[in-house]
Amino acid sequence: MVATLNRPEKKNALSEDMLDLLRNELKRANDDDDVGCFVLTGAGDAFCSGGDLGRRAAEGSDPTPLERKHRLQRVTHKVALAVEEFEKPLIAAVNGAAVGAGMDLSLMCDIRFAARSARFAEAYIRVGLIPGNGGCYFLPRLVGPAKALELLWTGDFIDADEAHRLGIVNRVTPDESLHDETLAFATRLADGPPVQTRDIKRLMYQSMRTDLRTSLETTSALMAVVQSTTDYREAITAYKEKRKGTFKGR
Repeated sequence: MVATLNRPEKKNALSEDMLDLLRNELKRANDDDDVGCFVLTGAGDAFCSGGDLGRRAAEGSDPTPLERKHRLQRVTHKVALAVEEFEKPLIAAVNGAAVGAGMDLSLMCDIRFAARSARFAEAYIRVGLIPGNGGCYFLPRLVGPAKALELLWTGDFIDADEAHRLGIVNRVTPDESLHDETLAFATRLADGPPVQTRDIKRLMYQSMRTDLRTSLETTSALMAVVQSTTDYREAITAYKEKRKGTFKGR
């Protein structure tokens, strides 16, 4: 499944309606057994320029600190939590600038492919803000705290090659082949055994938050489950017969 941030005239700046729609699409895809992978990209020449500051200024109201907090939690943070609850592979195809909330949105994904022209910036500090969409959570887990602080404190842009060198991006592609290469990889994942794919993701993220003993205990429980699936037996048979497996998610 491919979801496209579609406000190219605003460089795909995020409105509340877009965030609500994205959250709903994630939930729908998570519940749909026919969806094996979710790809997020942007329309036009940008991935996402961040929050829609122009719309907020045009509203003219001056919300209280409590109202600001509740708005952030009610809309923006629910997307991050929906991503955390998403059980299937989630790939960002970063086709251009990913700035502020746009960069955070890409960091929420499991994997990032980037076009050669893509640029990234945690630019909140340039407009007097702190990262409001999980940047302080996701970025140091990819690049370490020192480099994360450098990027967060300066708001500097980095290009796709630097993002790849830092481990933010998995693969850099020519601009014209980003879509095809991302979809080819997504299809490869979607064609795999769904239960095992989901459990690998679950186990990896749980293991980042716990100790080795607990991780191994979870591993043994999940291993017992996956070895009882029809897809496990199909994978063994396909391996022996040197053919591609056909998996049913059970």
